[in-house]
Amino acid sequence: MHWSDEIAQKIIARRPGKEEYVCAAGISPSGSIHIGNFRDIATSWFVVKALERAGKKARLLFSWDEFDRLRKVPRNVAAVRDDYDRYIGFPYVDVPDPFDSGASSYAAYFEKEFETSMEQFCIPLDYRHQAQMYRSGAYRDYVLHCLKKRGEIFDILDTFRTQEALPGEREAYYPVSIYCPVCGRDTTKILSLNEDETVAEYECACGHRGTFDFRTQFNCKLAWKVDWPMRWAYEGVDFEPGGKDHASPGGSYDNSRVIAEKIFGYEAPFFQGYEFIGIKGATGKMSGSSGLNMTPETLLKIYQPEVILWLYARCEPTKAFDFCFDDGILRQYFEFDKQYNDYIEGRCDEYGRITMDDCLVRGTTIHTVPMSLLVQLGSIVNFQPPMLETVFRKINMPYTYEDFADRLFLAQYWLSECAPDQANTLRRTRDFALYESMSEPEKEEIRLLAEYLREGGHTLDDLNARLYAIPKQVYGEDAENLKQIQGRFFKLVYQLLLNKERGPRLYLFLQSMDTARILPLLDFSAPKTEEEEHPERFAEKKEEEPAKKAFVPGEPDPVAPVAEEIGKDEFLRIDLRVCRVVKCQEIRKARSNLKLTLFDGIRERVIVSSIKDFYTPEELIGKKIIVVANLSPARLTGVTSEGMLLAGTNNACGCRVIFVDDSIPEGTRIC
Repeated sequence: MHWSDEIAQKIIARRPGKEEYVCAAGISPSGSIHIGNFRDIATSWFVVKALERAGKKARLLFSWDEFDRLRKVPRNVAAVRDDYDRYIGFPYVDVPDPFDSGASSYAAYFEKEFETSMEQFCIPLDYRHQAQMYRSGAYRDYVLHCLKKRGEIFDILDTFRTQEALPGEREAYYPVSIYCPVCGRDTTKILSLNEDETVAEYECACGHRGTFDFRTQFNCKLAWKVDWPMRWAYEGVDFEPGGKDHASPGGSYDNSRVIAEKIFGYEAPFFQGYEFIGIKGATGKMSGSSGLNMTPETLLKIYQPEVILWLYARCEPTKAFDFCFDDGILRQYFEFDKQYNDYIEGRCDEYGRITMDDCLVRGTTIHTVPMSLLVQLGSIVNFQPPMLETVFRKINMPYTYEDFADRLFLAQYWLSECAPDQANTLRRTRDFALYESMSEPEKEEIRLLAEYLREGGHTLDDLNARLYAIPKQVYGEDAENLKQIQGRFFKLVYQLLLNKERGPRLYLFLQSMDTARILPLLDFSAPKTEEEEHPERFAEKKEEEPAKKAFVPGEPDPVAPVAEEIGKDEFLRIDLRVCRVVKCQEIRKARSNLKLTLFDGIRERVIVSSIKDFYTPEELIGKKIIVVANLSPARLTGVTSEGMLLAGTNNACGCRVIFVDDSIPEGTRIC
């Protein structure tokens, strides 16, 4: 049984007679929506489908938590606006669009960004905009009810705390925040309520004091662990997933479940915690500094929407999986294609059939043109459809543009942005240096291959057999280490043609290519051309990079006395994290600073460090370093820096960055 059907059965068993079941998901538009948040929607969507399979009516309710406060300015916003700290404490819906895109607000910009990408998944979402819900007065009676029950709510929350409540804390507790009408922030404090607990007297950190009538004024919001169960009761929610942090014992769900039952008289929905999503191989041009965030929109540049849904559907929510920006994506496409073909031909088991049913969103046929071949062969013909059609015909795979159109751009984009090193480009000239380093038998192998290709008229199978036969012909059928000899022959051919030791399957590659382009690179009987004789004259000129400043060591600095003692709690406030250097660049007009793009185990961040005199970018890329991750962002030489690396500075050594062992995972805390 599929995991979604198991959940659906439990939901039906709890409320067997319900006319329509409500599965919920929600996201706060705090910035570009990360692909990990998409698991909220995917999990609920698959449960909706399972309920429908069981003959029930169900819908997917999606809440935009746009009435939450802005807590932190995200990196892509800070990159274009350095004045948005002033909006911290505002509800997202009241913060202006930072990109001047025409969106009505900060929230609207990121909501539109996400909703546009969601259209490709064809998932029907019943949207709720929480700012509109609150400000319309829809939740008025619930807010008033919570004010009357505030002591009970405090007692419930207190049972989940490890520290005892302070004297007077219960009496001063209010489960709602008021947005100040003067400064716009939620930096208000309720001082008292009137006798019927409907009107509050409050003051704001900005200095404003006033009264707030909860019967007629609605610019307020319940605290998260009260707001969540309130909405369950209001909407009649039957199922909602959440990240494993919410699912942990004593976490948000446990708190909210008790509040739902004891305060609102509503049995909490069935809850499913889920594991977080990983990212593999997010290197090269695919980085936050290039403006590409890890959003569904980004994924849709390299994954078909059906493949994205398939990855979520086949994996139980409690299990993690990775989206791959490295060549792992080719394996994922291969596995999807295999299961899809089994599904079409009726060979799938029940789990595989339901998985595929749930992820086919377009109602059209998927053409399982191998993504690996599109990548390998597409790069050789510059991804030109007519030439690719010719290539596929030559290797007895007569795919047409109609067959591979959906995947062609995805393959091209992945290769150029994520794996440019895997592109296959024919050499311009013969590699005489390599040829002259070969033994005579190896040269004979190349001569025989060129002769065979020149004759033409062979089939794909003939060519494959001939490639293995040539080393036997030269070295003898009974030669020792024949497999190693054949492997060496293949490497030499790849090097002579592509300037690397590996490439597409050799027989497919040779058969697909125009012989007139290959033979000149394998035939060394003709004299060297002028370009081969003087390659330096034809080489592309590159801008000379400034040399790293030579450091002259001096006498060691005097050893400074140990600083004033601090306690463990003070030390632990400093969040030291292992980060990997993804990218390193010089900053225009910056004399000593370098801009480092780091992966900290969760996301990419940028820091600026004055180490230009001691390191070139190439010396840092790929290295793992230690960073103060919770240092307040600062603007340095025009770049917002989100942290500071650890280094030792001494007259005897200059500035030396502290590197860590490569086996330590990114995100590991140093303590």
